[in-house]
Amino acid sequence: MKKATIILAHPNMDASLANKSIVDVVKEKAADVEIRDIYSLYPDFKIDVESEQAALEQSDVIVFQFPWFWYSAPSLLKEYIDAVFAFNWAYGPLGDKLEGKQFIISTTVGAAEEFYQPGGGNNFYMSQLLYPFEQTALKTRMRWQKPVLAYGSV
Repeated sequence: MKKATIILAHPNMDASLANKSIVDVVKEKAADVEIRDIYSLYPDFKIDVESEQAALEQSDVIVFQFPWFWYSAPSLLKEYIDAVFAFNWAYGPLGDKLEGKQFIISTTVGAAEEFYQPGGGNNFYMSQLLYPFEQTALKTRMRWQKPVLAYGSV
């Protein structure tokens, strides 16, 4: 059985309906899943890089679960990527620790799907807006999986 690690990045889970529901279902139904709520673990934004790298090394599947904020992820998730996905660990000549792992973006989007298309309120498809995450997967040699998008979650 594959082990999955969910990096949960919601700055206010107490106020979340969609992200909380997703996490609750995963806890109830999924086996061998670790949920790492980084806003609870690192409220000061001081990420324990070694601990996070160890958690990811033990996983076959890595999921980033977060609300879609201003065409990207919440700020702590960006800090997490910058700190944890280090040169010669995640990428670079010696950086092979994430190679072959499945990488899934699961995000809740406030607007309806039709807002995310040319001529819609946000002008681009979500698949286009997710290109930086897809490139992260490519750079670290993870296997990009189809994103899980929950539209209309406001």
